[in-house]
Amino acid sequence: MKKTKLLTIVLALALALSLVACNLTPTPGSGPDNTPKLEYDAGTVLRMATGYNSADTGISFSAAKAGEGIVLADGKTYHTGDLKPTWVEVENKLNVKFEDKYQGKKASDEWGYWEAQLDQVDMVSGTANLLNAAGPAGKVVNIAQYLDRMPHFKAYLEANPIVRLSVTGDVSNGAIYFSPYFDGVNDIERMPLMRADMVTKLLDGATAYTGENRALKTAVYTPYMPTTGTVAVESLNAEGTATTTITKDYSKYGNIVEKMNAAGTLTGNQAVAMLREYIDKTYNGYYGTTRSDLFLGYNACWDADEMVALLRCAVASFNDDDGNPISGLYSRQTGNNQRQVDLFRFAGTLFGVRGLESRQDYLYVGTDGMLHDARQDEATYVAMERMNAMYKEGLIIMTGTGKSDTYLEKDAGLMSYDYSQTQTVMNETKLNKQGETGEKYCAAMVPVAKWNDGEEKYMRFTESWRSVKTDGWAISAAGVANDTNKLNAALALIDYAYSEEGQILMSYGPDAFIKTNADGSYVTFNFNGKQMPVISDATYAELWSKGSGSYTNYARWYLGSTLSFVKSQAFEYQCTHEVGKEGAAKLSAAIGLGTIKHPELAITGNKWYTSVPTVLPHTNNENTTINGYTQLSGKGKFSQEKSQYNMLLDIVANGYNMSTTPEVTSRATALSVTSTGWNAANYLKIKNDAWTRLQAYYNSINK
Repeated sequence: MKKTKLLTIVLALALALSLVACNLTPTPGSGPDNTPKLEYDAGTVLRMATGYNSADTGISFSAAKAGEGIVLADGKTYHTGDLKPTWVEVENKLNVKFEDKYQGKKASDEWGYWEAQLDQVDMVSGTANLLNAAGPAGKVVNIAQYLDRMPHFKAYLEANPIVRLSVTGDVSNGAIYFSPYFDGVNDIERMPLMRADMVTKLLDGATAYTGENRALKTAVYTPYMPTTGTVAVESLNAEGTATTTITKDYSKYGNIVEKMNAAGTLTGNQAVAMLREYIDKTYNGYYGTTRSDLFLGYNACWDADEMVALLRCAVASFNDDDGNPISGLYSRQTGNNQRQVDLFRFAGTLFGVRGLESRQDYLYVGTDGMLHDARQDEATYVAMERMNAMYKEGLIIMTGTGKSDTYLEKDAGLMSYDYSQTQTVMNETKLNKQGETGEKYCAAMVPVAKWNDGEEKYMRFTESWRSVKTDGWAISAAGVANDTNKLNAALALIDYAYSEEGQILMSYGPDAFIKTNADGSYVTFNFNGKQMPVISDATYAELWSKGSGSYTNYARWYLGSTLSFVKSQAFEYQCTHEVGKEGAAKLSAAIGLGTIKHPELAITGNKWYTSVPTVLPHTNNENTTINGYTQLSGKGKFSQEKSQYNMLLDIVANGYNMSTTPEVTSRATALSVTSTGWNAANYLKIKNDAWTRLQAYYNSINK
């Protein structure tokens, strides 16, 4: 053994012994030589005002979830007030103690509760905007000062530039005032979901379809896609193993919407026959008698016009379990603005409009590298007018208090735009309810639309791409003031959460909930090109018995994972119903082979593909000015909160005859009132000023 290596071992041993003698704890896995980066007394207490939006989703068990005591899949019994398994494990890993101070509020309200008494807590939940404003005021710690002692967190930020920019609160010093939260990262979020069994009934086979055969309402929607010529689309082959080109040849039949509109009054049977003939001729027999593959296959190639034709067929051909005509497109909960906004998000995907599913307000990065605001783009209002045309035809449901589980249970709707795991789990709970077979609710391919990424082209693009969420956890400056132990322990917690081990713990919970081999190693599976752990059989069973199949609810209510930091979708994927996996696999293949484009968590060569940061580093004066534009934020005209108002949805339902916004009477007035009357032009200038500063900062640290 070389003397230098022996000396290194002796010095490391001496350092470890000195740490024990001083009762100090090093950050787990700090450096390659195990040199401690952050030191604190063993058993340091961290007062945690942290959780996720409710008393049931904190780091400790609520009475509603633990009651008199609850036994989990790890075989242990937990009581009200006990730390959840994930946080017991973090205590053990970091040699700290947690004192739960969480009030059970959503992030903005939790911060509001503690802001005047921050000396009472060490870590606190808040929204990115609130925490970024609190940083310069000295209320929360600038984590960036300690990045060199946080190797895992630093490496994560370096690997994901847009994440680094999203959490930069001050470009003058690169300050970071909170640890980011990812509900999955660098993966598709929402997607079209369809009743596959209904689609196949309508479209497949050689025998003519016969259904309820109602008359369609008067046509209002007009063609979006061409009515003549051809459109070549990059797609997957039927097996999903390679790319191919599929051609829409409008010379063979014409545009299906134009043909239906010209036909006058149509019945359901006639509409289905027309759509079948259109598919056969336009695609030159490519789909054979399995025409449903146009929507459901790996080689799907559908667009907005073809979807409208399908919706027309469905509402005129099917009854629900109560004998009423079914709905076409629905949101998870009508009457709930937070869920109905998925309708205009979907409109962006259908009609090639950016900014409607943005990570921040309605902003997106244009080909010019500058920020643009969808609320000031004419294309946005054209898309809402198209959605309004569908609504007038009865193809979209927006009234009442219906929920997606009701629509599914009663066979009362064809499709929505939502999360795959949480919705397709209802194949188990709401479909096949009477021993029926073949009922399937699953993801369909992202539609083809005309997008302008510098040149206009027909392609698939989704803006629904996971990045930093708007909530995070911060370190209270007053809480850790003059206490290096608390500061270092809090920093160590954040750093550990971004280590590979920490990311698994914060997603899966402790090892007792994971399937292991005889040697104690994880049983793994391939998820997005990486080997990830498989949950134990007991965990999977408990997921259903206690979480009704919802991974997110189960993890937050019982394991204490997915409350912040990085949530891997690998656990959630395992909990996706088999029918859900079937559909999601097709989108995954398309993303992997590049036929679904999406924003990137990087500064891309073509800036149009750069994901907008979740937060921008505004000055206090800029924040004050923006907050004064009340029609653009909070409870204004474009809110995405539960009980608030959104003008875009109002246009979908009422066109430009809006009692809540009578000053908007046309597309032109919508643009002028928003830009000038509601200060959207000034708002966008402030956003671009911050974006320019942020890019300059990014360039300065990447020379």
